[in-house]
Amino acid sequence: MYMMSLASIGVSRAVPICCAYPLFTTFFAVLFFGEQVTFFLLIGTVVIIVGTWLVSQEGAGSSSVTRSVLFKGVSIALATAIVWSVSIILMDRALELSQMTSIDSAFVVNTARMSATALAFLALSPLIDRHFRFMKLKRKTWIILALGGIVALGLGWVLLAVSLSQIEASRAVPISSVSPLFATLIGAFFLKEKVTVKIFAGAILIVLGTSVVFVG
Repeated sequence: MYMMSLASIGVSRAVPICCAYPLFTTFFAVLFFGEQVTFFLLIGTVVIIVGTWLVSQEGAGSSSVTRSVLFKGVSIALATAIVWSVSIILMDRALELSQMTSIDSAFVVNTARMSATALAFLALSPLIDRHFRFMKLKRKTWIILALGGIVALGLGWVLLAVSLSQIEASRAVPISSVSPLFATLIGAFFLKEKVTVKIFAGAILIVLGTSVVFVG
């Protein structure tokens, strides 16, 4: 879903919305673990919603991104944020149950997650892509995808797991969710995406709202 959102609405829009996952993490914590709804949670929620609105509304009438594509991309990005929040909760629970050091538990948990994902996609590939077109990708594409997977799914999630084992999620998650700012800049400078004031302001609001939700 993350890749689908990137392809439909671009990095500068998709990443800020996807990185609103701490909001849903807090929502699930309130719903399933009985945590209280605080004033900061309400304020943070409003700020994130406003930021998401700014990112999703800007350029809706442009020729590059139609309204239908924009709506679909934003919806997929929001679904990605929800799935990521569930993943964070499960990973945090797995780290609590492990009896190993922080580094060891981070590697074990993420090895299990990535192995399960790889096996699931390999099992589903005949149903999704009967002709196995993904095997015909160019060598350069394979290298780029492999490097992206190692950096994001490997190093990134291992570091997040280590931080969760060392400090509280209320401190670790907001820091990890500042990626929209970097993604917006990367989308502008390297991918030549059009980043307007509204998109940049929306990305900042999503980061600020996320911080308010967890710091409060």
